[in-house]
Order: sequence, then C-alpha cells, then structure tokens
Amino acid sequence: MIGYNPKGGKLQTDTSMDIDRGFVAHYEVAASDATAADIDGIHIAVVDSGVQQEITDGITQPSVPRNITATAGGTATDIGAIQVIVEGTNFADEVITETLPAFTLDTAGTVTGNKAFKTVTKITIPAHDGPGATTSIGFGEKLGMPYKLDRDTVLFAHRDNVKEATAPTVTTSSVAIEDNTFTLNSPLNNTKVDVYLVV
Repeated sequence: MIGYNPKGGKLQTDTSMDIDRGFVAHYEVAASDATAADIDGIHIAVVDSGVQQEITDGITQPSVPRNITATAGGTATDIGAIQVIVEGTNFADEVITETLPAFTLDTAGTVTGNKAFKTVTKITIPAHDGPGATTSIGFGEKLGMPYKLDRDTVLFAHRDNVKEATAPTVTTSSVAIEDNTFTLNSPLNNTKVDVYLVV
C-alpha cells in the first residue's frame, strides 16, 4: 500500500521497499537582480601601477550571489598573464576565496570565475607587464543556489514566467555552497527567474 511513514520519514511503495521523501523547492530571482553580465559591475577599471594592488574600496556588491569576472584592457602589449584573486562571502555568509583564470598574455579579454559570491571584500591584482594595462572586475551569468547538492536535481527554470526550452546548466557540490550554481540557456535581461528543484 502506497503511503507515508512519518516515523521513518519514508515514502511507502507497492513493494517492501521504502524510499526517501523529496520536496520541490522554488527559488526566485527578482527581475531587478537578474541583470545581464557586467564587466565592471563590481569595480571599475584599475590602472596598472607596476606592483600588486589590493583593492578594498569602491567595490559594488552583487545584488544576488553570482560568479565574478575580470577583464584586462588598455594597451594590449602591457597585459600580463596574471591571475586576479577575489575574496568575499558566499550565500551562507562564509568567507571564500577564488583565484580567477589567467589572462592571455598581450591580449585584452575577460576571464570567468565559477564560485557564487554574495559579497566581495577584497580584490588582489598582480602587476601587469606595463602601465598601460587595466583590470576591471564584474559579474557573469552564473547565479548561486541556496542549497548544497550532490547532484543536479533542477527540474526546470522559467524566465519572465515562460519555461525555458533548454534546461539550465547546473554545477553542484555537497560541500561548498558557493559551487552550486545555475546558468540559464538564454541571457539574463532584467526579467524574473524561477528555478524549481528537488531537495
């Protein structure tokens, strides 16, 4: 007989086996928070000074936990293959750090982090190869989830109340909440995002 055993917290089946009960969770990101990626949304371009710079002022916080990007610009031949280090907190207000991928030598471009930062408290920018290089810090399209998941249990996502035809790209971790992210198949554009998942 199918039913629920509250004593064991299990669902009964038509066999002798009982299985774990799951819940469908709904996580909503408001339209005002579901903004498109912005290459200097965290900090405007910092001009190379010839020495490592540690930035703690002038930082704009992301409106929701999401991944961080760094963009090298200015004089291309002054851009070094450096790696920016970002420090801050995750969805659970725990301190986290991420070393972003290295820039391509002598090439302007953006590198993308994977961890979802709720806040950014410090940005470390090593010296480039010349004073004409700049580094700006922004955020990407990966949004953090408020769950630690050991597998992808996302069922589907809606953008502006329309179901996405393609499921979001999901990364999971049962250990680090900042490594649990989702990226919609279509770009964020200041419309509400709803994600439904089993927890």
